[in-house]
Amino acid sequence: MNFSNDLLNVGLIQPDLLWEDPEGNLVQLEKMVGGLPGETDLIILPETFSTGFTMRADRFAEEEGGMAHAWMLKVARERKAYVTGSLIVREQERVFNRLYWVSPEGVEGYYDKRHLFRMGREHTHFHPGDARKVFTLGSFRFMPQICYDLRFPVFARNRNDYDVILYVANWPAPRHHVWETLLRARAIENLACVIGVSRVGVDGEGVDHLGGSCVVDPMGRTEGTLDHRSGILNYTIDLKKIREFREKFPAWKDADMFSLG
Repeated sequence: MNFSNDLLNVGLIQPDLLWEDPEGNLVQLEKMVGGLPGETDLIILPETFSTGFTMRADRFAEEEGGMAHAWMLKVARERKAYVTGSLIVREQERVFNRLYWVSPEGVEGYYDKRHLFRMGREHTHFHPGDARKVFTLGSFRFMPQICYDLRFPVFARNRNDYDVILYVANWPAPRHHVWETLLRARAIENLACVIGVSRVGVDGEGVDHLGGSCVVDPMGRTEGTLDHRSGILNYTIDLKKIREFREKFPAWKDADMFSLG
């Protein structure tokens, strides 16, 4: 790993996903990852990066250690970097939209999508997660969330326990302005850096996606963004700047206390 205590090099991968084609997606993602700088510390893939946002979950769900999961482990090991993104995963009789947090040494944790997109029938095919997670990478604390989670600010509330919120998504074009607006809102209200990684292209249901993968600073300013084409965004997160801002403008000290049921 090349990161210092205060700097982290992230690579946002924004592909044009192939519909229900895990083998094809892994081939194109392998090529895209190959274009990252050697000093990349964290590689971020979109939601359901091996299949697209399909509701044929029973057919495309893989067990832990399946093809796409094994590919993440391989990339992390070969690139000596952390890798994250979500897959359709079967655990016993239940299927989850599961984000893995993978280090060069193996899986360090996972987060199961809590808010399932009922307008797309996700709630009828997947089981919701029941836990809010925070992962660490060196001195950095990341809270991962998935797509529709972005609409629920209470679940994302910073309890002074993370520095970066990470959203992986298949966000549709008709609501692209919502994606841009809510990413900035989550950054401002939580005094945190926000990273959003989505996809481009039309899926098998005819839904278009405009990408817009980006990094937003705690003031709500977009520091880097991708347009509506397949591509990579490289960015260096400065932890010292995030924490200095939280100390200079400590609105978090006046936040309302709450607990999640």
